[in-house]
Amino acid sequence: MAGAVAAVGLVACAAAVTAGFVTVGSAAVFGQRLAGIADAAALAAADAASGAVQGVPCEVAEMMADAGGAELAECAVDGLIATVTVSSTFAHLPAAASARAGPPP
Repeated sequence: MAGAVAAVGLVACAAAVTAGFVTVGSAAVFGQRLAGIADAAALAAADAASGAVQGVPCEVAEMMADAGGAELAECAVDGLIATVTVSSTFAHLPAAASARAGPPP
């Protein structure tokens, strides 16, 4: 009987550890996805600032963020350099990512 209790405890512990790893892995994937959305939004804003695409840079960045399922939190354009921050939530927790794009120095 004691062996059965120990086996159940071991299985429960392994399940809890696995659930923790799955949550951490999902959060890491979400963070990379959010960083990709920020990159795309910054590139779109920089393209609009340079005239490669038509539109107001921050409005174009907002459209890209919306298309990726995030919200544009901040947008700043200095010449041809665009800096954006996008935000979203993961498991009811706020998350944000920033990116900068423009011509090389």
